[in-house]
Amino acid sequence: MSVYLKPIRVLILYYSYSGQSSVLVRRLASGLGDEGVVVHQERICPLHPLRFPLGSILKTVRLMLTTLFRRRHPIEPLEVADGEPWDLVILGGPTWSWNVSGPILSLLDSRPQLFRGRPVLALISCRGYWSSHWRYLRRRLERMGATPLGPLVFDHPQAEPWRTLGVFFKIAGIAPERSSSPLSHFYRHFGHTPEQFEAAQQLGRQLAAHLKAGPIPPDFKYTP
Repeated sequence: MSVYLKPIRVLILYYSYSGQSSVLVRRLASGLGDEGVVVHQERICPLHPLRFPLGSILKTVRLMLTTLFRRRHPIEPLEVADGEPWDLVILGGPTWSWNVSGPILSLLDSRPQLFRGRPVLALISCRGYWSSHWRYLRRRLERMGATPLGPLVFDHPQAEPWRTLGVFFKIAGIAPERSSSPLSHFYRHFGHTPEQFEAAQQLGRQLAAHLKAGPIPPDFKYTP
């Protein structure tokens, strides 16, 4: 007599500005899939695409200031329906000026029913300084009736203050990691490392093992 085992289903919703969060999510999803988890991914797309890099220091300063005050960026409709059964929702994206990014804020405003009554695991890509992002996101999820889990934090490994300066100039359209830039001596690589992307895939396998054993524990965290 065969025994039917209901597949574990995970929904991943994410926004990626520079592409760093996108790679993390793909590798995480790959790790989940390696262990037989059914994964549905949807990228959150702004109605008016945000250019990367912006191309000027002034535009970069303007984006940072508006993000500091949690400006929303309207998004395209998602394909996923509200009532689909998910064992876990993963919400991934970058930290912008210590805050949740504008497209994810719009998602939280417009589709709270996607999170209500479900465990939601946060994946945060950042240069550092993610605590405020997480506190706000956790409060929003709790008010929606979700169970916030995590966060899973991947920060850029460069030392400060070069990390912040490097990200700022990169968004402005200046590549500080190039050998022609004076900053390149201190800032040799933008974003996450190949080792961090590999760690994201291993983390997906770990998450799959937890899901097969039961609910994800509330204190499940990852900070490399």
